[in-house]
Amino acid sequence: MYRYVIKRLLFLIPTILGVTLIIYAVMSITPGDPGRAMLGTSALQADVDAYNEMLGYNLPFPIKYFNYVKAMVIDQDFGFSYLTKQPVFDEIWPRFLETLKLAFLGVFIAAALGIPFGIYAAVKQYSLWDTIPSLVAFFMAAFPAFVLGLLFLYYFSLKLNLLPSYGIGSFEHYIMPALAISIPPAAQNMRFMKSSMLEAIRQDYVRTARAKGAAERTVVWKHALRNALLPVVTQIGLSLGILIAGAVVAEKIFSIPGIGSLIVDRIAYKDEPVIIAGTILISICFTLVMLLVDIIYAFIDPRIRAKYSNTKG
Repeated sequence: MYRYVIKRLLFLIPTILGVTLIIYAVMSITPGDPGRAMLGTSALQADVDAYNEMLGYNLPFPIKYFNYVKAMVIDQDFGFSYLTKQPVFDEIWPRFLETLKLAFLGVFIAAALGIPFGIYAAVKQYSLWDTIPSLVAFFMAAFPAFVLGLLFLYYFSLKLNLLPSYGIGSFEHYIMPALAISIPPAAQNMRFMKSSMLEAIRQDYVRTARAKGAAERTVVWKHALRNALLPVVTQIGLSLGILIAGAVVAEKIFSIPGIGSLIVDRIAYKDEPVIIAGTILISICFTLVMLLVDIIYAFIDPRIRAKYSNTKG
């Protein structure tokens, strides 16, 4: 299986190069330039041109791209921010850690809520324990994160004064943003878990276990759940990747200094080094999350582990 992991890690190289090329291409066709964004609309064009020349912004696209990739690969250097003149990595890394905290907390809450309710709804199919959670899940899946965030701010901060409304510094600061981004994925996890569990408990091996006199708890938690978890693990992995890239809404509402809000803010200044490096960091993290999902697959299902073990080359 280690060969498979190594192959997936090597796949990061073309992924990073592709992401870099796409972002560079998109930034090159967008209107505006960092000189005008930094110096303002009243600045003389000569001053703007001189500023862009100093940044190397006016170089041809192939040369800019080659120079960036060369510095990134050989020197592990992402350059300096056009806006702050600070090293890019020093700017994006602390913010990326904040986004990771928020995303992992959101995914944990989504899994902790969605999986147990999905299992229980499948076991109690056609009862109120199935109907009520299913209706709630459909309802909550349609709620955007920004609507939930505004509702939480209104009730828990403004009305009840229970939780801080912005910033970071303590665990309480993460409760509302984590709930805002976790409830829609929790509803999706519940629906995935229910459908997957219903399919699993109708399999022949489950009927055989029941015929042999196994307790219902053993049938559900030991036999059916193991196979039913496979599609849910994929859903959780995708949710984590999406939250890392898409937590910008919660970061903006709750004033959390995350990587998403940083990229959005710097787009207005065409701060290419920060935008590109932040996007690369997110793409690497998403790829690693998908690799982790595949490894968890192998631990859950011995057949997949045997397939990896028998793979050569």
